[in-house]
Amino acid sequence: MSKHKHDFKAQEGQAAPAAAAGVPESGPVPPQAEEVSAAAVSPVPEGARENARENAAAEPAVSAAVAAELESAKGEIASLRAEVAELNEKYLRKLADEVNFRKRMAREKEETQKYAVASLLGDLIPILDDFDRGISSSDVSKSFDQLHEGVVMIRKQLSQMLENKYALQRFEPKGKPFDPNRHEALFAEPSDVEEPMVSEVYLPGYALHDRVLRTAKVRVRIPGAPQAPSAKKAAPDGAAGQA
Repeated sequence: MSKHKHDFKAQEGQAAPAAAAGVPESGPVPPQAEEVSAAAVSPVPEGARENARENAAAEPAVSAAVAAELESAKGEIASLRAEVAELNEKYLRKLADEVNFRKRMAREKEETQKYAVASLLGDLIPILDDFDRGISSSDVSKSFDQLHEGVVMIRKQLSQMLENKYALQRFEPKGKPFDPNRHEALFAEPSDVEEPMVSEVYLPGYALHDRVLRTAKVRVRIPGAPQAPSAKKAAPDGAAGQA
C-alpha cells in the first residue's frame, strides 16, 4: 500500500510543474484551429507582398483618374445644358417670330380686303364730280339737250377709264355668231341662217381680261324656216256665240 502511494505522489509531482508552467494538456485539436495556426505560422509569399505594394501605390492613381473623368463628365453635362438652353431660346424666338408673322399677314389680308376697291373708288370720285356739275348746270339752264350731252360725255369718260386702267371690256355682239359662253339667249326665233346669230342686244356684256363678268342678254336667230303669219283671224265674240 505504501508503494502505491509513492507512485501516485510521483505522478502528481510530475504533473504539477507542467500545469504551473502553463502548458496545456495534450488532447485532440479541432481542424479549424489547425488551419488558423498553420496560416498564422506560414510565411507570406514575396509575390503577394509585391502585389499588395503595387495595389497600394496604384490606388491614388486610380482615384485621380476617376476624379478627372468625373470632372470631365461634369463639364460635358454643363456644356450640353448650355447648348440645350440656347437651342430652346432660339426655338422660342423662332416660334414668336412665326406667330407675329401670321398675325401680320392676317392683318394685312384684312386691310387688303377692306380697302381693295380704294383705287377704283378714287378714280370714280372725279366722275361723280362731273355728274354734280352736269346736274347743277342743267338746273340753271333747264335744257334737256345740255343735260343729255353732259351725261353722254361722262358715260364716255367713265367707260374709257375702266377700260384703260382696269381692263374692263364691253361687248355688244349684235350681228355676230351666238356664243353660249359669252351670250345669254333670252329669245330665239327661226330664220334663214346657217348658224345661230345674235339679232338684238338687250344688255351688253362685260369681261375682265379673258374672264366674262356678265354675259350679254340677246335675241338669237336659229336655223329653220321662218313661221308664216297666220291667215286665220280670231272671230269676234258675237260670231263665236252664234256658231
